Amino acid sequence: MNWSLAFEPLLSWPLLAAVLAPVLALALAGLVLRQRGAAFRFAALLALAAALVNPVLLDEEREPLKSVVALVVDRSQSQDIGDRQAETSAALAGLQERLARFRQFEVRVVEAGRADAADERAETRLFSSLDSAFRDVPPSRVAGAVMITDGQVHDAPSAAPPFDAPLHALITGDEGESDRRIRFENAPRFGLVGKPLAMTYRVIATDGEAGQVEVRVLVNGETVATDRAVVGEEMPLEIVIPNAGRNIVELAIDPADGELTDTNNRAIAIIDGIRENLRVLLVSGEPHAGERTWRNLLKSDASVDLVHFTILRPPEKQDGTPINELSLIAFPTRELFVEKINDFDLIIFDRYQHRDVLPILYYDYIAEYVQKGGALLIAAGPEYAGDQSIARTPLMAALPAMPTGQVIDQPFFPRLTDIGKRHPVTRGLDGSASEPPKWSRWFRLIGIQQPEGEVVMKGPDEQPLLLLDRKGEGRVGMLLSDQGWLWARGFEGGGPHVALYRRIAHWLMKEPELEEERLTASGRGMTLDIARQTMRDDPGEALVISPSGKTLSVPLAPSSDGVFTGSVETDEIGLYQVGNGDLSALAHVGPVNAPEFADTVSTESVLQPVAEATGGSVRRIAGSTGVSLPGIVPVRGAASAAGSDWIGLRTTNDSVLKSVSRVPLFGGFFGLGLLLFALGSMWYREGR
Repeated sequence: MNWSLAFEPLLSWPLLAAVLAPVLALALAGLVLRQRGAAFRFAALLALAAALVNPVLLDEEREPLKSVVALVVDRSQSQDIGDRQAETSAALAGLQERLARFRQFEVRVVEAGRADAADERAETRLFSSLDSAFRDVPPSRVAGAVMITDGQVHDAPSAAPPFDAPLHALITGDEGESDRRIRFENAPRFGLVGKPLAMTYRVIATDGEAGQVEVRVLVNGETVATDRAVVGEEMPLEIVIPNAGRNIVELAIDPADGELTDTNNRAIAIIDGIRENLRVLLVSGEPHAGERTWRNLLKSDASVDLVHFTILRPPEKQDGTPINELSLIAFPTRELFVEKINDFDLIIFDRYQHRDVLPILYYDYIAEYVQKGGALLIAAGPEYAGDQSIARTPLMAALPAMPTGQVIDQPFFPRLTDIGKRHPVTRGLDGSASEPPKWSRWFRLIGIQQPEGEVVMKGPDEQPLLLLDRKGEGRVGMLLSDQGWLWARGFEGGGPHVALYRRIAHWLMKEPELEEERLTASGRGMTLDIARQTMRDDPGEALVISPSGKTLSVPLAPSSDGVFTGSVETDEIGLYQVGNGDLSALAHVGPVNAPEFADTVSTESVLQPVAEATGGSVRRIAGSTGVSLPGIVPVRGAASAAGSDWIGLRTTNDSVLKSVSRVPLFGGFFGLGLLLFALGSMWYREGR
């Protein structure tokens, strides 16, 4: 019971003072002057004052509040090393058992440190979790915090945490651990395809190891070099970016004897390969309505360097104009088709016919250029079916089809074939899903016979319209109509000419995104996404090998024509190997070179300054006989909160009011009687 005295005056305090002050002054004056009856008058005045101020005796029933203790448990991946997780679980159970003996403590357990999709750096953030645990707790009720961790905490404050209570850290892992790791010091995010890229790296050993270490350099999973690195020194590295798009550069070293973990014996750099401007040679025949369609498209692409020639004046044309008065540029046939032909990524013949502008031998050079890896596109018109067709030259060795000599002049809708619906060049073209397609008609088609390669678009009567073929190491495309300009001009609503033409050109130039058979994998947070591009009906399951060597199968489900996808959630950060059929891919899941794996040796030094600033302590719990936990002692105020074998947690004086009982001391018949007795005594004395 908690008794206390309170006053509930019948008048306001200013008014009460104005009434009683003069009377009190007269009563005191009587006492000082020793007047008869002064004592009775003073007693009567006190009784009247007591009645007016109304004293009340209060009895409060209070329930003491508990102090809040936070147990912050580090579940980061570095805790998976050795017996750290077992030590952590044992320490948590032991602390919960000991704290349960104290009724004055409320225990809150916070699991923290495990990387998730929102954590872009995979850091061990224990203090942010600690702040969340105390967010609804008044500072006076915070008893303290106990962290069970390996000491590798990445959000430790430079000063004490924002609460006035001890912080204790129990460190897992063994003292004297050693580890060796490798990391990139300088790794650019972008590089030019086919060009050397300068990088630097460093091998670090925690035990003071010296000497040299063999470093394997891998690009997209293939070993490209083996270096010798001096431990502790920054080493130069030069690689060649092989592909456009994402490339994974990996450095690997062998584990050392007695090393804590080999998880950080690999370093990853993800570099986006950028092609230098693609060089395209566009050779147009006589001017026609769609001549500038290809030119405008290629000129609008900032990644393309275009060389365009139009044959306006064939050699046989004789009109008497002196040569020195001609403003036309001579066609540099030898320079383009002999000296610099291999500098071009793509050659386009747009309604071109053989008219002795190119020597016959040069067509053989073009066919050889294709066989060795070049790209050729024939945008055919009526000339391809005529007597001067380029199909009647040595170029025929590189062509996927020979003309029949027939030119079909009739309206038709270009349609995708069954193969074309799966092929990345034509798959998903806007308007192709309906019947008839939602694009305009064309009015001319060049007939061919014995087509090779893949027919991805067709015209009237199932006639081939777009052929894509491989010749040797190169590629050839053939568009058997010159009516694509109708789409560009918006005739009958137009059509997707930009997407179609650009895809044709980039497929011919071997852009990876347009390969018919392609396997890609990528990390999205802690999710591994797999995409399989194929012309088959069912590619089967994908085989995935995790960074730790675990193997799992991921089913691939169709997401669109020719595309199958699958995903798998994982809790491992690192490089995953994905295989399907004879294709393979690499993907890094989680943050690249995360701080969580930068240093895995357990340490007391990170948390020592913070713990000491709060009056807490840092100690290891791993012993020869298992986990050794300190005792728990409740402490008050500024008393010491740590000892050699114990840790202290503060208790609070806060309480919650449950009920109040009030007893008026000058109320009821007792107060009235006392007041009348005092006044009566005064009157009696005055009457004498």
